[in-house]
Amino acid sequence: MKKANETEYWLNLLKDTEYIELELFEKRNAECKELISMLVSSLKTLKAKGLKNKYSK
Repeated sequence: MKKANETEYWLNLLKDTEYIELELFEKRNAECKELISMLVSSLKTLKAKGLKNKYSK
């Protein structure tokens, strides 16, 4: 989860500095947000089942 958030940060920085084109940013950012959503959903499922995960910090 931490790495996905870091990736989102770097994507925004690349866009803001115009290092990448807006079209590429939008595509990669959408993928990143989808991945974050999947990770959040998985963590919620683990917590609901009472399982502990070292990556949930």
